Amino acid sequence: MEGDLQRTLGKNIRRIRDARGMSQEAFADYIGVHRTYMGGVERGERNLTLKSVERFAEILRVDPLDLLRKPPVR
Repeated sequence: MEGDLQRTLGKNIRRIRDARGMSQEAFADYIGVHRTYMGGVERGERNLTLKSVERFAEILRVDPLDLLRKPPVR
């Protein structure tokens, strides 16, 4: 379905950020983006370039593919 990958990416970024105990605003400041942009990314409203996905992965210290995979069902 259209936009599924964007939503998956956003959910993964949020999950990792939450696991590290960072607020969305603090994380946005840390990576140098506006908090409203970060919110759009996490909600799957932003269509990121591959370069941006690589940048987020580098900052989060994860493999870029891990940001694009659906998280395991609990």
